Amino acid sequence: MFSTLTTTVALALVLASSHVLGQQQVMPASPPWEYEKEPEAVNFTQLFSSEGIYQEAWTRESWNGLTTFARSAPLRCFGVDSESPYDVAVIGAPFDTATSFRPGARFGPNGIRQGARRLGIERINVPMKIRVSDYLDIVDCGDVPMVYTDNKVALRQLEAANKMLLSKTSLRSFEGTSLAKDGKYHPRVLTLGGDHTITLPLLRGVAEVYGPVSVIHFDSHIDTWKPRAWGGSPWLPGEEVPVSHGSYFWYAHNEGLLAPNNSNIHVGIRGALSSWDDYENDYEVGFVISHADDLEEVGWRGVVKKIRDTVGDNPVYLTLDIDVIDPGMAPATGTPEIGGITTREIKKIMQGLAGLKIVGADIVEVAPGYDTQDEITQIAAANIGYDILALMAKTPLTA
Repeated sequence: MFSTLTTTVALALVLASSHVLGQQQVMPASPPWEYEKEPEAVNFTQLFSSEGIYQEAWTRESWNGLTTFARSAPLRCFGVDSESPYDVAVIGAPFDTATSFRPGARFGPNGIRQGARRLGIERINVPMKIRVSDYLDIVDCGDVPMVYTDNKVALRQLEAANKMLLSKTSLRSFEGTSLAKDGKYHPRVLTLGGDHTITLPLLRGVAEVYGPVSVIHFDSHIDTWKPRAWGGSPWLPGEEVPVSHGSYFWYAHNEGLLAPNNSNIHVGIRGALSSWDDYENDYEVGFVISHADDLEEVGWRGVVKKIRDTVGDNPVYLTLDIDVIDPGMAPATGTPEIGGITTREIKKIMQGLAGLKIVGADIVEVAPGYDTQDEITQIAAANIGYDILALMAKTPLTA
């Protein structure tokens, strides 16, 4: 009898097991409480197929998974999307072969975008009291292709790309007369560098549209040094000394890109000089100086007043070397100098510039290879860029 009972139980278990296995073959994988839900709207198999990825249907309105600056829409500005209008283009300039000390800023554009992952152009910038996307359509065009083996060619590539973007008509227009020489409204460009040499080709494009501009230059170094072959120089007599990240403003002045009457200003200066003559040359190039130590004397409000008194109502180009920030808060730069501006002070200064007519801007010298594991330099640069976009959103380029 025991044997018969055992056989009966075993048979029942086998049958039950077969029934369960049969059910498992037909049951949906999701748990019971999800049975009544609507099916997924996105067919991910189709979305991630090779046909889907490389089709033009992969548009700025579609989910894409790319890391763009502050979640701005990715756009193939130099390709199939070149006819799409926008108000501000973010571009990367991966260039660092004109540095004098630590290289690595070619990776700055990617680093700054990484630092901007928590930011969003659709979110309210509380200190600036504005939601940028309410006023500007911002796109990320990716990096400009720049060769690593020839500085002249690389800078020429950036100049051509920037001029192409600036030549377009922006998505939005405004009441009043445009600042542009042709009377049209053009997109603005925020460039993520790259070493500071990139400002020269960028200024060429801006001046072509607006004429000479006042420059607000945040940096620990003046960058107006006149290129010359000194005694014992490796350059031969009469041989050209190439532009670098310490001399590009000298070239900009000679090319007539800077506003006259010393209406350009350095902010945060504290680097060493070769000679006191460097300051005389700097004034001849067209700049006045606000030293980093001035913050201790006049505070951020005093610095803002000096900036505004200097540039007046001129069109303004804003260029920021991340080494203007103290290396305790932004160590990943090519030429760090202690005693710099704090991130809180730079935010207050940016807020004080509201109303200035920012025609373009760049953030340079971020070298992620020297950053901390916390990415503090990249995060600082990204937040400064976020505030620059707010300044652009606050003030249309009207005369």
